[in-house]
Amino acid sequence: MALLGHGQAGPALSPILFCKVSMAAVYKVGDSAGWTTIGNVDYKNWAATKTFHVGDLILFAYNPQFHNVMQVTHADYKACNATTPIATHTTGNDTISITARGHHFFLCGVPGHCQTGQKVDINVPRTLLVQAPSGSPSSLSTTTTTVPAPSPSSTAPLYALMGLLGKLGLSMVVFAAFVSGFA
Repeated sequence: MALLGHGQAGPALSPILFCKVSMAAVYKVGDSAGWTTIGNVDYKNWAATKTFHVGDLILFAYNPQFHNVMQVTHADYKACNATTPIATHTTGNDTISITARGHHFFLCGVPGHCQTGQKVDINVPRTLLVQAPSGSPSSLSTTTTTVPAPSPSSTAPLYALMGLLGKLGLSMVVFAAFVSGFA
């Protein structure tokens, strides 16, 4: 595909070639409670009821006067050590994109908050290799770990948001294609 200079018209649908549709899920940590120490939110249980994938967005919604979000190592997560974070987020409305499989550890760095349970392990399952039964054509087979999906009541607004964002993106592509036809 040739690049066109200023004033040259290209195919009307060329912007579509540059768009990638993503069906990432958006998970609000703690659901309606958000990221807090109030209400005894069980973040371990919250995460265990979700199936996370690479590309998903993790939303931490909280009052930035009282909380923050720190991504930490496994050792720091276990010890509630906030002195050497990988990343620190402080806006009160932080969205973190999951870019790799494995465990992603987050905690609140305000003294005492992690110790009271304000920490979460976002686990994106890796594909596991297991030994196949003897006599099978392959000595290895692949199996994937499954975790129960979120309840429909907690995910309905998120899927509605994804649908809205998808429609917005498609509308932008159509508009760009329309405008590029007049350039």
